[in-house]
Amino acid sequence: MRRFPVLIVAAVAVASGSVFAVAVKHFLGSTAVETTPTAKPELITGSIDARWPKPGAERHTAIAEVAPEVAVLEAEAAPEPKKRVVVAKPACNNPNALGVSRTVQIDTMGGPGFGTSQYRDYDFLQPGEVVLTFDDGPWPVTTPTVLAALKAECLRATFFSIGKHATWHPEVLKQVIAAGHTVGSHTWSHQNLAHKSPQEAQDEIEKGMSAVAMMAGTPIAPFFRYPQLRQTGNLKAYLAQRNVAAFSIDIDSEDFKIKKPDVLVSLTMAKLKKKGKGIILMHDLHKWTALAMPELLAQLKANGYKVVHVRAKDTLDTLPEYDAMVAAAVQPAKSRKARAISAVMQTVD
Repeated sequence: MRRFPVLIVAAVAVASGSVFAVAVKHFLGSTAVETTPTAKPELITGSIDARWPKPGAERHTAIAEVAPEVAVLEAEAAPEPKKRVVVAKPACNNPNALGVSRTVQIDTMGGPGFGTSQYRDYDFLQPGEVVLTFDDGPWPVTTPTVLAALKAECLRATFFSIGKHATWHPEVLKQVIAAGHTVGSHTWSHQNLAHKSPQEAQDEIEKGMSAVAMMAGTPIAPFFRYPQLRQTGNLKAYLAQRNVAAFSIDIDSEDFKIKKPDVLVSLTMAKLKKKGKGIILMHDLHKWTALAMPELLAQLKANGYKVVHVRAKDTLDTLPEYDAMVAAAVQPAKSRKARAISAVMQTVD
């Protein structure tokens, strides 16, 4: 069907950098006892150098560029979809902030792929532009510290959240949503899908999407990133059928193995200088990544790079059967009642 561009002006909200100092102080000075589940050893992340066949969809159907002050939506002759994303783009009170240079809106129909490590059809970035992406959250302390660094520079990023982690820390996920960032999914438990049967892999994807959407308390973007970037042809076709966009990368920060913030920053900037632009992969699960963020953003600004925010035209439709699975998994934890203090401890002497 024919589509006609319609311009709607997007509003802007303000973000202050003062929260970052508080977050870092808390991060460095906290001695609280860990009461949340620890990260699983299966969280092995990184990039692979793979090439996949180009999707047949034409370029203009997947990407709509959105200027800093204007959002571009597409009106169709047919009735409007059930859900349409309209996000106010906040202005920035910090005159020296890096800020968002432009916003790109993605039409996920047919499951387009982004990131030249694996996909070549839809390279929407201009020289000197970057997209900031974070995998494996939400996680206490580290994710809020990343959020504070982004807020200080009036930036928006894309977070690919793990379903289990979302059920463990829904309050952190809600902070990501409240800050205006784009949220996609990263499976239920970060399994290598290439080692799973087609049905097992689909279950991992769908359960993860349902969990993130449910814990967010609001519809999320139909954006997905494969754990370890391990895609299969069957899953590529499945995401296309589900109208979910797959996000690969251009630049791997290698923060899954580099644990020194200064080395992490220098390596990422060196790769970016060589590449000239790209979707950057990081992990908000790691404390060294959280601590590296202020300097990384300062380096991006000092070297003239521009940050692009990506968002989806429409929101994700989760499947009821997987919503039910997640609800069943979460309910027992919620229904457990803490014992009375007197039943746990008593003065005996």
